[in-house]
Amino acid sequence: MDPLSIGSSVLSLHQRENTEQNKDDAFQEIIVSCRSLSKYETNIRSAFPQIFSAIIAAAFHIVIGISLAYSAILIPQLEDPNSDVVVTKTQSSWIASIIVIMVPIGSLIAGVLMEFLGRLNTIKLAAVPCIVGWIAIACANSFTWIMVGRVLTGFACAIGTSPAIVYITEVSRPDMRGSLISSGPTIASLGMVIAYTKGAFLNWRLVAWINIAYTVVPVLLIQLLVPESPVWLVSKGRIEDAARSLKFLYKKYPQPDHTDQPLSEMHLNALIKERESKIHEAERNLEANQSRFRGFLKPTGYKPMIILFWFFLIQQFSGIYITLFFAVTFMQDVGTEVNAYMASIFVGLTRFMMSLLNAWLLKKFARRPLVMVSTTGMAICMFVSGLFTMWIKEGTTTLTWIPVVCLLLYVCASMIGLLTIPWTMTAELFPTEIRGIGHSLSYSMANLLMFFAVQSYRSMTDILGGAHAVQWLFAAVSVVGFLFALIFLPETHGKSLAQIEAYFAGDKKRNPQLTATIQQSNMGHRRATEHLIKVPSSHSFKLKEAEVLLMKHKEAA
Repeated sequence: MDPLSIGSSVLSLHQRENTEQNKDDAFQEIIVSCRSLSKYETNIRSAFPQIFSAIIAAAFHIVIGISLAYSAILIPQLEDPNSDVVVTKTQSSWIASIIVIMVPIGSLIAGVLMEFLGRLNTIKLAAVPCIVGWIAIACANSFTWIMVGRVLTGFACAIGTSPAIVYITEVSRPDMRGSLISSGPTIASLGMVIAYTKGAFLNWRLVAWINIAYTVVPVLLIQLLVPESPVWLVSKGRIEDAARSLKFLYKKYPQPDHTDQPLSEMHLNALIKERESKIHEAERNLEANQSRFRGFLKPTGYKPMIILFWFFLIQQFSGIYITLFFAVTFMQDVGTEVNAYMASIFVGLTRFMMSLLNAWLLKKFARRPLVMVSTTGMAICMFVSGLFTMWIKEGTTTLTWIPVVCLLLYVCASMIGLLTIPWTMTAELFPTEIRGIGHSLSYSMANLLMFFAVQSYRSMTDILGGAHAVQWLFAAVSVVGFLFALIFLPETHGKSLAQIEAYFAGDKKRNPQLTATIQQSNMGHRRATEHLIKVPSSHSFKLKEAEVLLMKHKEAA
């Protein structure tokens, strides 16, 4: 055996030992927590304060949805000959796309603010530029002031998004965390419906004034009804405030049988210990953190980045977000006799309903088949819509409602896979040591691509020769998306983060026995964990059964 193979085997064995030790430590913590919590895991009433707090924190997403969809109702009114503010097609493209370019900047600032001010205070702070932005738009007498308002509202949306997701992650119990996090995008979809509906009946200035209320109300609810994240409070040494926060979050939980200590106090002690552990760990890993960017030079770093670049490029130029930012204009370009504003409302409702279904789809089905089904449906819908758009323009058909139906089906197809899955993969594909940076970089890259896609819509219409050609371009890109998913896209559904990392590193081919051992280990831990969650822990012998199950698994391994 050559020295390189020996070194690789020793390193793999060392990593395996560390992995197994970490899993055993984590599983022992699960046993301790399940002594108190497993009998209440399926009780929704006990988790109601956490659900309530999460939804209130996510309520600011309604402003995000309104801000994203506002350009769809603003641009056609500004391009009306009777508008008191006149804009060109190039300027209207900037009005639609500028909000996207603010997302990477605002997200970076939000990361700093939420560490210093807290999760909820950062959301409250986001309301300030948002209100100023809506006032600037409502009072605008020129293209410049509209742009100022769009920049401020886009900046506010970026600041208000990340803290809400982090807050939900920190206050919700594990079995409900995924569903509660998905409430943010669902509320944003509701905001889009509100924006489209108001734009169908009201002037854009009045809509801007009304949007201030949608900004203020979520902030008032946050201020009056929910506590700050106990995790952040402990990290700042505010132990008494953290205790009050936990007391609210756990007030519906019954008292555990095995101790007189309330659950809130148990959780508080765990957070304090975790904080001390993280401080020591940060001191030990300071030098390692400084060289973290070197991880992108490895296959586990640059391969996911390349895949995500092409995945997001396909997503953006398949027209998903272009039809969102230009919903009314897109309908007008198609030439349908259906009222464009009413059609945009149906588009928003379709997105909202599909967002409710999307969480179940991602949990039930694998990623690659979902993307292939999604891109196939999108390609068919856009091709048929483009065909009828051309016939409508030539005057050879009276079926002007078909492009509207095709667009609604196109939205449904996009929500199945291509709209949502690229965003979920930004956190799945990268290894642990660069996951945070990789997620931020890929997220910023995706928004830059979205900016260029939205910015280029009016130019594409002129260059390609009409709306029908643009729709055929969307169909062609969707076909490319199908081939990309079939050939290049890795499957992440049902796989651990370690298995995904091994895929990019090539470990699966070099050491299949290690992969099989990890899978067996994961299954053993999963069975023991499921035993603890499903079986009430009010009787001590049930807990001992789970511990025996763990010991048998370790002996077998």
